[in-house]
Amino acid sequence: MPQPAPSPLPRTVAWIGDEQGHLELLDQTRLPGAIVVLQPASAIEVAEAIARLAVRGAPAIGVAAAYGLVLGVRQLRPLPDAFVAAVRSVAARLAAARPTAVNLQWALDRCITAARALPTLPALLQEARAIEAEDRAASERLAAHGAPLVPEGGTVLTHCNTGRLATAGDGTALAVLFSAWQQGIRFRVLADETRPLLQGSRLTALELHAAGIPVEVLVDGAAAGLIARGQVQAVFVGADRIARNGDFANKVGTYGLALACAAHRVPFHVVAPRSTFDPTLANGAGIPIEERDPAEVLTLAGQPVAAIGVSARNPAFDVTPGSLATSLVTDMGVLRPPFEAAIKNLFAARR
Repeated sequence: MPQPAPSPLPRTVAWIGDEQGHLELLDQTRLPGAIVVLQPASAIEVAEAIARLAVRGAPAIGVAAAYGLVLGVRQLRPLPDAFVAAVRSVAARLAAARPTAVNLQWALDRCITAARALPTLPALLQEARAIEAEDRAASERLAAHGAPLVPEGGTVLTHCNTGRLATAGDGTALAVLFSAWQQGIRFRVLADETRPLLQGSRLTALELHAAGIPVEVLVDGAAAGLIARGQVQAVFVGADRIARNGDFANKVGTYGLALACAAHRVPFHVVAPRSTFDPTLANGAGIPIEERDPAEVLTLAGQPVAAIGVSARNPAFDVTPGSLATSLVTDMGVLRPPFEAAIKNLFAARR
């Protein structure tokens, strides 16, 4: 018998009150077993929450960091002539939390620019709120542009988590699926479990189930075989950083999916807002890849899954060549190959 959908989750990132208010972060490391809302009191605590994946997803990391900057500067209480220096100092601490997601540095740079224009705490909070609002709006536009790509009656595969838990809005790749479902398009979803921290089984399946969308969790290693057997009609993934030529970093395991899709002519769509593009990088070779604690691979739910003394590699992301993507769905529209020219036009349109 089908189980009832879980209750709606609290907001992923929320600032409550004015500049003397507080920040709330939904602790995603506790899902789906428990709903725990954190109230970090400092920028250091926000950075720690980002580093341990209590808050995750490139857009949500950017929003959380912007609010964390408010907390950190408020704690320092700098004099007006030292305000911008304080902002830069706190921003540097937050930027070090995770290296791959470009939204983190992008949001902090925006806040630094705002502080230079008007060095006050209310102005800094206003910029953080603007970043959050723009992310919600970007999610809506991503959904609108991507929904027509969802195959009616087909099976869609996705990797990691790209929904409301990863952004301030409805998400990136999952926002596309939510929108398509609301429009009456019917499909089913295979959610890769996404080792080693199971964002797919813990978070993506939770969100899709709550939305009433049929979802099955899939062992990561099974995806390529199902694609080869014609049991997947489209793949939708997010991204943490996209270079000028369309190469992109996403949760480790994405590259293999893209190769399988290319081999079997299955559409492979990357869904990300303009803030995830990094125009300073010509290609994916320059994208920093975060190496995380080997313990995440060697244990599962705190229990060892390898012999004591065995070591592990734990790259959190891989880089997929843009040439393997069918489209890049952005908040400004759907980009098609050749991506270098399309991305150049994307940035030219925003000047």
